[in-house]
Amino acid sequence: MRGAVSTAGGGVPNGMVFTERFARLVPAVKAAPPALARSLARTLTSFPRSSLASSFTPSLTAEPGRLLSSMAALESSTRADALLGPLRQAVHTVPSETRDVLHGRWLGHPAHPALVHVPLGAWISAAVLDLFPGGRKSAGTLVALGLAGAVPTAATGWADWAELRKPQMRVGLVHAAANSLAVTLYAASLSARLRGRGLRGRGLGYAGLAAVSLGGALGGHLSYRLAASVNHAEEVTAVVTPGWHPVGDLGDFPLGCPVRRVVDDEPLLIVRVANDRVHALADRCSHMSGPLSEGELEGSCVRCPWHGSLFRLSDGWNVGGPATAPQPAFETRVSGGVVEVRPRRTSEDLAAG
Repeated sequence: MRGAVSTAGGGVPNGMVFTERFARLVPAVKAAPPALARSLARTLTSFPRSSLASSFTPSLTAEPGRLLSSMAALESSTRADALLGPLRQAVHTVPSETRDVLHGRWLGHPAHPALVHVPLGAWISAAVLDLFPGGRKSAGTLVALGLAGAVPTAATGWADWAELRKPQMRVGLVHAAANSLAVTLYAASLSARLRGRGLRGRGLGYAGLAAVSLGGALGGHLSYRLAASVNHAEEVTAVVTPGWHPVGDLGDFPLGCPVRRVVDDEPLLIVRVANDRVHALADRCSHMSGPLSEGELEGSCVRCPWHGSLFRLSDGWNVGGPATAPQPAFETRVSGGVVEVRPRRTSEDLAAG
């Protein structure tokens, strides 16, 4: 069980097992060459066994540290909620085709994380060059490059932010504020450098690096803790076991109506179309897990009810964003009046027969 103290050898805690193994190393140390034996013996005996045992025993009373507690408080804070709606509406004034480009639908994954490397890499390099008198002119050039790269980076970030859930939007707003502060400080740094005030420019640059580092930490929390802008349907075809699975009689599926079915605990969208053909997609939208079975059919596609991503029924291709990843699609057949589905086989599956 997760979090429990694991045991070995008839209920002996892991810490005690480690201490016993530690003790068994002593004969091996004695058999080593004299110089190596003395060095290893000093190292091994410098740690109290009780400390070693406790360091390898999971703590059942551990709690989140200050950083995670602060992030959790930020996720639930409603102080800036009045800004979320107007800002989202402002982003949505941009045509959807342009927002699809900013999301990175053409790339197959969000463009924002890739673009972040330009300003961040330039500014970190500038900070290193500022440490050496001969590199400070080049550092100014890198500060300017970072400022230029920050423009498309921010544009893609705002496009992604406008499609998030409220807790994610709250963290994202502070993420954007920290990065905006960094841009302001780097712009002031570049201005000071151009006016010959190198010391002030370097100081402002290091302050900007601190601000963008905070923004980066918040961005990491968004991506890896809150799963913002990741593919929420990638694991579906791996979880569903191979082979055909019955999902209901053909008559259970009205023509042209999305129906939800569950296979191996994974919800699927089943749509019956003309000539008794049936399409099956993973029901949870790859963008933010919206239920496609509650969406609207638009010709040969289904539109997610949450953020409007559009997926082709025949193969799950994301023909419209904000989703940047296609929807897992399933093979279907009608056998004896029963609709059956199975995960689409990969090239490796086909080669194996």
